[in-house]
Amino acid sequence: MLTDEQARESLVVALDLDRGDALGLADKLRGKARWVKVGMTLFYAEGPSIVHEMRERGLKVFLDLKLHDIPFQVRGAARAASLAGADILSIHAMGSADMVAQARAGVEDAAQVRGGRARLVAISVLTSMDQDSLAEIGVCGTVAEEVSRLAGLSVRAGSDGVVCSPQEASAMRALLGEGALIVTPGIRPKGASVGDQKRIATPSAAIAAGATKLVVGRPITQATDPVRTFEALVGELLGA
Repeated sequence: MLTDEQARESLVVALDLDRGDALGLADKLRGKARWVKVGMTLFYAEGPSIVHEMRERGLKVFLDLKLHDIPFQVRGAARAASLAGADILSIHAMGSADMVAQARAGVEDAAQVRGGRARLVAISVLTSMDQDSLAEIGVCGTVAEEVSRLAGLSVRAGSDGVVCSPQEASAMRALLGEGALIVTPGIRPKGASVGDQKRIATPSAAIAAGATKLVVGRPITQATDPVRTFEALVGELLGA
């Protein structure tokens, strides 16, 4: 069973909002939440300052930029993202083992300046994709096979863990070991709308499967009372 602090540490609130709403929600969650996710839309609109503003509120930042480019560019981007204050940074495993290795080199470079290293998580198959989606882009293997292949490649190359759906969390834990960071989007409380996610689970089910961090967005950000919803999620985890 998780402690209250462990439950709060496991939840990552996805701030897929504009700057004003994101900061407003961060203020409401100050002292309650421990982590927020800043995605591409918010980061590209506001730049590194939005990461600084979250950290000023005592929040750790999962910077979900899904870096995917030639290795040289990814090394520079990973260094810059780390210096901006990212605590966790996402990259695409499909970029190759060399790209992942260069991302690791980038956050290591930044650690010499900032002290402490940002952790890397590699994305294997997006949670919005299913078997038909993979077939459309020419991937012949199953979702599970592709997730395992890319996860193993990325961790061997230097990532600290992976981003995967809750359905793959158990297999990832068995494959990557107890020390791996396993981040699962597609988290929905019981009774919540599925939205555009195709591979989802409840928070308690994801933790039981071996997930480390649970990314929750719309169920909190679109709630009438986001703080109450967040606390209900903490309560669900405490009762798991």
